[in-house]
Amino acid sequence: MVESESPQLDIIFHALGDATRRRMLRDLAEGERSVTELARPFAMSLAAASKHVKVLETAGLIRREIRWRTHVCRLEPGPLARAQDWLGFYERFWTDRLGDLDRLLREEDAAPRQTSETPSDPKPTEGETR
Repeated sequence: MVESESPQLDIIFHALGDATRRRMLRDLAEGERSVTELARPFAMSLAAASKHVKVLETAGLIRREIRWRTHVCRLEPGPLARAQDWLGFYERFWTDRLGDLDRLLREEDAAPRQTSETPSDPKPTEGETR
């Protein structure tokens, strides 16, 4: 990962850090929506929805265009792909670690069990009484 990508990733993850904005992105994955349509499921004002849209737009996650008096938004997949690439490193890290753990557990299960030869309650030897 190139360090120069870090500020852009910070902006992307900040935008993704809010449930309202994630829901807006999910809605936009189904197709273009006006800001009014994006606001509707949340019963929020147009001004509040516009603030969320601006954060998504700044992160490059959406593109907004004005058609007459309507602001129409659409999803831009590039930044999501960058976030996925960054997360992919950690997915591979944990997949490798869990694979190592799985191998160790399988080896342990396959190894013959060694039992203690000394019983916990030994039998008395000849001439010994209990």
